[in-house]
Amino acid sequence: MILAGGTADAITNWIVGLGANSSGEGQSATVANLTIVATATPAAGNKLYPGGSGDVVISISNPNAFPVTITAFNLPTSTTYAAGYSDGSLTTLQPGCAAATPNLVNWSFSTGVSGSTHTLTTPVTVGASAAANNPLVVTLTNDAAMGSSSPSACQNTYFEMPSFTGVAATGGAATSTTSPATNAWTS
Repeated sequence: MILAGGTADAITNWIVGLGANSSGEGQSATVANLTIVATATPAAGNKLYPGGSGDVVISISNPNAFPVTITAFNLPTSTTYAAGYSDGSLTTLQPGCAAATPNLVNWSFSTGVSGSTHTLTTPVTVGASAAANNPLVVTLTNDAAMGSSSPSACQNTYFEMPSFTGVAATGGAATSTTSPATNAWTS
């Protein structure tokens, strides 16, 4: 009985090495584009008026399995105008306040060149797919502008801002920004 116990102890102390070229396999995730849409909640705090600027509220969805941090937006030209609607769900066009009128509502600091880059004051991070803070709602403070000769028909109107032409974003480990968030670009 004692001999059997001694033999078992000796077997557990054998030294095992590692064969040459031992490895494992990993795989990176695929990358999908973000989706950014207009949202009415929360309501914009700073409202537009002729010659002034106002807030824009957006919802950013991230379909990726990892968080994505946005540092800047690329804007369309300064002559690409927002569509005007009579309702917050953006379903009924506002007569006399169409983008083609033109209504003179565009992104603040947009230029004559499409794709001009405007850096956020603080980066925002959208959580991974199905994680907290995805979608991420962000109020862009004073990032909409209304021309001083905007038509009178644009009073009490909701605007769907022109589509962004791109974003500066990176994926990877990061703590997501709490929704709703507030941010802006200043030039």
